[in-house]
Amino acid sequence: MGRYVIRRLLWTILVVLIVTFLTFVIFYTLPPGDPATKFAGKQPTPELIAEVKKNLGLDKSAFGLRVWDGERPWDSQYGVFLQRLFTGDRGHCPAGTEGCDGHVLGLGFSYDSRTAVREEIIHRLPRTLCLAAGAAVIWLVLGISIGILSALRRRTFADRMAMGFALFGVSAPVFWLGLLALFVFWNKLGIDAVGTGYVEFHVDPVGWFTHLILPWTVLALLYAAFYARMTRGNLIDVMGEDYIRTARAKGLPESKVVFKHGLRASLTPIVTMFGLDFALLIGGAVITETVFNLQGLGNWAVSSAKSADLPAMTGVVIVASFFVAMMNLLVDLLYAYLDPRVRYS
Repeated sequence: MGRYVIRRLLWTILVVLIVTFLTFVIFYTLPPGDPATKFAGKQPTPELIAEVKKNLGLDKSAFGLRVWDGERPWDSQYGVFLQRLFTGDRGHCPAGTEGCDGHVLGLGFSYDSRTAVREEIIHRLPRTLCLAAGAAVIWLVLGISIGILSALRRRTFADRMAMGFALFGVSAPVFWLGLLALFVFWNKLGIDAVGTGYVEFHVDPVGWFTHLILPWTVLALLYAAFYARMTRGNLIDVMGEDYIRTARAKGLPESKVVFKHGLRASLTPIVTMFGLDFALLIGGAVITETVFNLQGLGNWAVSSAKSADLPAMTGVVIVASFFVAMMNLLVDLLYAYLDPRVRYS
């Protein structure tokens, strides 16, 4: 078990390094022209371009060549990129940049808001994590429960109602559900806690919950529909296996046959879906964050793309890729636990 975990962890680290390299290539080397002008924003002054070159390490030399003399020694730039990613931005941020004190992580600073990218991520990431985690709990409980009920009561009224819910959840766009929920609860019922932003948990736990319950529910409906259909199909297939008939022939209670033998084997595809869905929500819950004014990472990524704020986009990509890699690691470990056919060797 220990060797398996170490191998998967090393593979995860390799994946993250590959993503950082691809991010560096896309944002630094592929765009034509001086990369400093790309990071300096629209209509930069010569002074700002010189400042950007110094901050990004583009004024350094490698193998006897200047960083910008018609050629670009990317290895030197990538080394500086990785160094600041892990050691921080101390001494590399412009004077007066808010939050650029150079500890923990060095993700550069935003040329649009003139704040440290690390500080923005620390501020916005808890909002996105709370949104994704709360919605995940709801869609797992709701989707798996409906899928089990539908699989065990096939071709009954309950089955048709469950699949009708799944069809509605898959078909209804998140932005439409969000606006409809705001219209009903905020406009008609006058519940001010919904659609008014985000409240810190340590400041007001009740307010934190009331502000997030509606975004959780709206976001969870879409995913619960997929999970219900997936659980139903997998459980129907598993319940027809030979070992299920053997368990029943031995006289085991039906509940034990379903939940211990049938459900455990049918949950492995659900684990894969959950790992990817949760990780992608870290940087992809754009619509829900925008509709309910949560100001998370997804909302920031879209606004950064509109303003061509490349350092901010780089930070979001790296953080999101880290969560995707870690969730894949967790999925691999859960697979080995849930499916006895998976071996650690």
